[in-house]
Amino acid sequence: MKRQPSQLHSRGTIMLNKKTLTKAAALIAILGAFATTASSSYADTTWQKNHPRREQVNNRLENQNDRIKNEVKEGDMSKAKAAKLRKADRQIRQEERDMAAQNGGHITKQEQKTLNQQENAISKKIGS
Repeated sequence: MKRQPSQLHSRGTIMLNKKTLTKAAALIAILGAFATTASSSYADTTWQKNHPRREQVNNRLENQNDRIKNEVKEGDMSKAKAAKLRKADRQIRQEERDMAAQNGGHITKQEQKTLNQQENAISKKIGS
């Protein structure tokens, strides 16, 4: 028995829709699993929750280090300049640790502001 073209199209559309739905369901399942994993990996640790100022300062230092790496990789910064900027970042990190040691593991708002101002000065040198 020969099928009419309209029947083939109709069934082909249904098959396409089933395939599309199956792929969409699989994609949703994968994205759901990824979202669960991603959200748990980005959740703050107890230390981060208890030391938000230190966390902010340390995140900036890490971000600046990544920026320095990219500048060197792209050829926009010499290795010597990168070494100087990393040294300055390490000094800020040590200062942050010293400040925290004097205050039960925490830094004050003023200390955070001071550290951020020092980081701002280094940040300006990264892009120039």
